[in-house]
Amino acid sequence: MRALFVFLALSIGSPTAPGAAMPGEPDAQVNQRSGIQQVKTALRIQVDVQGTPVFVTLDDNQTSRDFIAMLPLTLTLEDYAATEKVADLPRRLSTAGAPAAMVPRTGDVTYYAPWGNLAIFYKDGHHSPGLIRLGGIGEQVALFRRTAPLRATITLAEE
Repeated sequence: MRALFVFLALSIGSPTAPGAAMPGEPDAQVNQRSGIQQVKTALRIQVDVQGTPVFVTLDDNQTSRDFIAMLPLTLTLEDYAATEKVADLPRRLSTAGAPAAMVPRTGDVTYYAPWGNLAIFYKDGHHSPGLIRLGGIGEQVALFRRTAPLRATITLAEE
């Protein structure tokens, strides 16, 4: 009888646990670096940097969705603090539900709310209030280490 009770408690309790998906729904998880809940279905954008395509997997958050609504974009990415490439965006993005700060890592694509700009980190950064992670780049981050400005066109990636 006791074993049956434990089985039922575990069976009934599991689907309602915070962040647990119901059968047939996408799995949800919390991104440990940004603190934002993400759905595992990946949305990708393509950043063409002077003819070289770079793919960015976006986090599922309001700021990323607002960024996608701006696409396509053509920007000039300029070096900042020998750590990141930055570019002004045509308008400010939503910060609804975003954490107050984050520590950027190499490959993070972010939005810096105080200045309203896009920032792509090619080196690890420091604790930054107002910085929101949009997504991340894989191995192609080395392309952004060039000190000269880079012309980039950003579009939704074709599946």
